[in-house]
Amino acid sequence: MQYNFLSATILLLLITDPLGNIPIFINALRGVPQERRRIVILREVAIAFAILLVFMLVGDRFLRAMNLTDVSLRIAGGIMLFLIALRMIFLHPDGPTGGDLRGGESLIVPLAIPALAGPSALATVMLFTSQAPGKMLEWVGALSATMIVCAVVQRIQQWLGERVVTAFERLMGLVLVAISVEMILTGIRTFVHQL
Repeated sequence: MQYNFLSATILLLLITDPLGNIPIFINALRGVPQERRRIVILREVAIAFAILLVFMLVGDRFLRAMNLTDVSLRIAGGIMLFLIALRMIFLHPDGPTGGDLRGGESLIVPLAIPALAGPSALATVMLFTSQAPGKMLEWVGALSATMIVCAVVQRIQQWLGERVVTAFERLMGLVLVAISVEMILTGIRTFVHQL
């Protein structure tokens, strides 16, 4: 499957799941004063963006250093996406990515990692650049658009009801299951052709 700016943005939005992460953000920010929450949200989104950008820029070198192929990354990413999608459809008390959500102001964990920049998001941005390194500006643009949407969604979370959030999370989970299966099948097809 070949990606462009729009399809990459949509895939990253499905993986980072800003609506599905609302409960995680609410729980993690429970002990944070209201006036400080906006700063914490923006900080965590910026940290997630920086981590994903680093993996996007040096992901191919990382793959070579670890002696990993595109195919293994695609299949592993598809499996991780599938597991996260199942947790989105069949709601789990810890949210789609799990995590320890104690009170107080969180730093990096669990909001930046794994809620926004989880293993599947890291694998996906590395996959983009390993498949089409010449489209780096498109990938950075897609990542930027995704992080902007994540920041905005987390800011408007108080206006959305819990039922709306749950419905969107399940819908995104269904779409993500289909994408994960496609990633796994494409990886298997590529592997079989390489034999």
